[in-house]
Amino acid sequence: MAKLDPKRIAGFLANPGATRAVLLHGDDAGLARERAEALMHAVLGPTPDPFRLAELSREEAARPGALAGEAAALAMTGGRRVIRLRDATDAHATPLKDALAGAGDTLLLLEGGEMTARSKLRAMAEAAPDVAVLPCYRERPEELAGTIARLLREQGVQADPPVLAWLAARLGEDRMLLRRAVEVLALHAGPEGRVDEAAAMACVADGATSDLDTALMAATAGEAQAADRALDAAFAEGANAVMVVRATLRHVQRLHEAQLAGDAGVLRPPVFFRHKPAFDRALRIWPLAALEAQGAALLEAERRTKTTAFREVHEMLARAGIAALARQAAAYARR
Repeated sequence: MAKLDPKRIAGFLANPGATRAVLLHGDDAGLARERAEALMHAVLGPTPDPFRLAELSREEAARPGALAGEAAALAMTGGRRVIRLRDATDAHATPLKDALAGAGDTLLLLEGGEMTARSKLRAMAEAAPDVAVLPCYRERPEELAGTIARLLREQGVQADPPVLAWLAARLGEDRMLLRRAVEVLALHAGPEGRVDEAAAMACVADGATSDLDTALMAATAGEAQAADRALDAAFAEGANAVMVVRATLRHVQRLHEAQLAGDAGVLRPPVFFRHKPAFDRALRIWPLAALEAQGAALLEAERRTKTTAFREVHEMLARAGIAALARQAAAYARR
């Protein structure tokens, strides 16, 4: 089965029908986990019967006959079973093929992380008529804003576009964290309520995001030591490197937008009042061409975070991006 059209995914998650297996792959592990759990609930209900659910480790599923045996097994209490494999790799291409060749209606859920078009497991799944393939990639900021709006609507709450953009820039792409943040916002707003900028700031601007904002403002104002201290604090509070790279890119893009307009007042969401002096100073320091060059470098850094799974590399890219901003800003400030 070819990968599902994005418009069909919501319906499929609610009712996978007779599909024998689902491969979820991509760089957004939180989205893959969310979709896998939606499929489990669709088959098993909100309170899964332990006799109808089995989780296999990567090693167990790779053993000859193990996946096929689990797929053919019947539940003691009756009903359709679900087998979940969280770390699927190309080593599971043959076991999946063998499982599909056997009898049974068990739904096999395979979460595979990032897989290229040359992946044996992905190629086999895309060619199989009874397997659905769901790509799970990180959303761009504008897509993430739409997702946040949808999650808030599900809670009976609305938010204005500038607030959604602010939230998208700070919440990151992890779906579990995103859902928890939305639940907090919905409780704060109340039934049929509306999330404004003050509410969003009060509910979402935790220590990590606050320290990260401070680091970015200090860096583009040329204050290298202050930026380094704030970045260390942000990591200590739980910030992840991918979030730092994306926030740095967005910050530079906002500076570029304000430079083009000649006024920071055009920005939506507006610059937080505590950071406005540092932001205005950065506007006076940075030439437009330099902001364009930094934006291109940060786009490349973001691309590299998508092509490697090593957390140490992500943090190196995040720290290097902020350090480069601080060095260049200090050089411009001395001119």
